[in-house]
Amino acid sequence: MNPSLNAFTVYVPRDSAALAVGANAVADALCAQALAHGATLALVRNGSRGLLWLETLVEVVTPQGRVAYGPVGPEDVPALWPALVADAAGTPPAHPLRQGTTDLIPYLALQERLTFHRVGVTDPLSLDDYAAHGGWAGLRAAVGLDRAAILHEVTHSGLRGRGGAAFPAGIKWKTVAHAATAPGAIKYVVCNADEGDSGTFADRMLMEGDPYLLIEGMAIAALAVGATEGYVYVRSEYPHAVATLTEAVERAKAAGWIGGDVSGSGRAFHLHVRMGAGSYVCGEETAMLESLEGKRGIVRAKPPLPALEGLFGQPTVINNVLTFAAVPTILARGAEFYRGYGVGRSTGTLPFQIAGNVKQGGLVERAFGLTLRELLFDFGGGTASGRPVKAVQVGGPLGTYVPESQWDVPLDYEAYAAIGAVVGHGGLVVHDDTADMAGLARYAMEFCALESCGKCTPCRIGSTRGVEVIDRITLNRDQPVVRDQQVTLLRDLCETMVGGSLCAMGGMTPFPVLSALNHYPADFGL
Repeated sequence: MNPSLNAFTVYVPRDSAALAVGANAVADALCAQALAHGATLALVRNGSRGLLWLETLVEVVTPQGRVAYGPVGPEDVPALWPALVADAAGTPPAHPLRQGTTDLIPYLALQERLTFHRVGVTDPLSLDDYAAHGGWAGLRAAVGLDRAAILHEVTHSGLRGRGGAAFPAGIKWKTVAHAATAPGAIKYVVCNADEGDSGTFADRMLMEGDPYLLIEGMAIAALAVGATEGYVYVRSEYPHAVATLTEAVERAKAAGWIGGDVSGSGRAFHLHVRMGAGSYVCGEETAMLESLEGKRGIVRAKPPLPALEGLFGQPTVINNVLTFAAVPTILARGAEFYRGYGVGRSTGTLPFQIAGNVKQGGLVERAFGLTLRELLFDFGGGTASGRPVKAVQVGGPLGTYVPESQWDVPLDYEAYAAIGAVVGHGGLVVHDDTADMAGLARYAMEFCALESCGKCTPCRIGSTRGVEVIDRITLNRDQPVVRDQQVTLLRDLCETMVGGSLCAMGGMTPFPVLSALNHYPADFGL
């Protein structure tokens, strides 16, 4: 081998999605090839770029930038090796798996990555890599400001919680900052990383691919509200995220970014990682607090709000991963910069997650205001089956099924609320024209019955009755009188659940049911 080609750098993701399709075996095969050819291979285990249909995505550093190959299996590596060597030397080869310069792949080039601009680019646990790509700039800026100034930036940015309620983050933080506490009491910052919605994986990708961003965002929140303790509540199904985040917390503490003296500010913020209890309802903020306190994860009645009486009865900021992860950009580049993205009151970007029956599933970060049709076809490429798209569930298992007549509605909080839908965490699950919408509506009720904490009657009993009523509708398709009576009963039941449930578990379960019933009546025999 030419000595000038004897050393080069290759990136292989350590993200769970890549590991699931053999990324570790690909990395081992690359190391074996390097050994066999006497080459010095710098192997970096990065996060995923989010082009999940191309995993395992292998990138090689070339004079023109990083070049991607995918999807790569371990069996492909021996034949791939000469192409990697040629690319590293500046001689682009013709290879069927070669996708070209990574940043120029249309799926990536058309995105507006603010929160995810480092994910897939850096070594997730390298403090040097994080700093070299703009990390800690937001925290450094926050350290030089007083609490009021930090709160002003977050509030003026228009940042809203990247979950179901989309509540303004700045207002929540101000409530905690101004909350009175007893002498000796403390305030908390809690990250809800119990990402349980179907079709969502952005939290996991970020915790595995850029964990310091979450740490930085939570540290800024702590400075803003005067909190000294923080917790990240990660769902139990994310062991790799837990391991990566735990290691990142220890490294950030050792480097002085968090701990007893946050970035030299003289203020303390101690951060802890906790694994969830394996319950979907623990994604509801008060049930999560109960679980963190070592209790059974059941919903609390409100008031009092967690901002006033949260974890261990103390004022608590609760946001999810994507909300905290947006904060460093706001502090580093200013509220006006962040407001330059999005539409109306939906400012900034949202990492949309495309899953289900889709050809090109993955993560797409774009400013609010694009349409579902753009995501489905410009990025998703249509269905994996090649059949027409019938319905898209937006916002998780409690989100509505959006029909084609609404695919051109701008994806922002107000526009979706106007059509009775929710943006939620940005998860999309695609179904083709073979989907049985009555069956999917039944599944929503059954899911609620299984996952309900049981505290309130509309959710606990209503979901069980909902399964029974949908079964009677489908069993009596040929008996219009009985069928229509059951449809009326189902609508009444949904109204009761929406208005009477203690939390969104029961309050939103009717959303997929009613959207399926309203937009796809033929599937119910109507």
